[in-house]
Amino acid sequence: MALDRDQVLRSAAALLTRKSTATMDEVAKAAGISRATLHRHFAGRDALVRALEALGIEECEAAVDAARLDEGPAAEAVRRLVREIQPAAGLLAFLYGESQLWEGDRQNEGWQRLDARIGAVFQRGQRSGEFRIDLTPVWLTEALYGLTASCAWATLDGRVAARDFPTMVAELLLGGALRREES
Repeated sequence: MALDRDQVLRSAAALLTRKSTATMDEVAKAAGISRATLHRHFAGRDALVRALEALGIEECEAAVDAARLDEGPAAEAVRRLVREIQPAAGLLAFLYGESQLWEGDRQNEGWQRLDARIGAVFQRGQRSGEFRIDLTPVWLTEALYGLTASCAWATLDGRVAARDFPTMVAELLLGGALRREES
């Protein structure tokens, strides 16, 4: 029977999202395979994390595509993005905390593609007058990632209901980003 690599990665993601310090033995057990089988496919934790990173980027790009960021008001596009990204939020929360992914020249260019696509919706919102211009698109993109990760952790801990995730992330972000008329 062939190993379902995607299933192994999703099992690893589910475990590591809940317990970021899980050992390779624990990952193998969660995936229903032996440690030796896990090591044949992922030489160590770094290889596993890099494979999870690729999965996370793939899921984020699919969410960005599904959110249709170029359509309608920018604030609505952000709300759609948060809804679309929610299924991957736990994996993103794990990856967000993996400092090895953000160090040096080994950073995956997929993150830069995502940053550019997400930043573009904030830039569009600034050009249209929807969003404040004193907050850079880069910062708003980072804030989106941070709020997504925080809400994913709170959801996993049972402190936030999964159904409330889109509203909590999008409205907190937009509450700070939306341009207000000066009195």
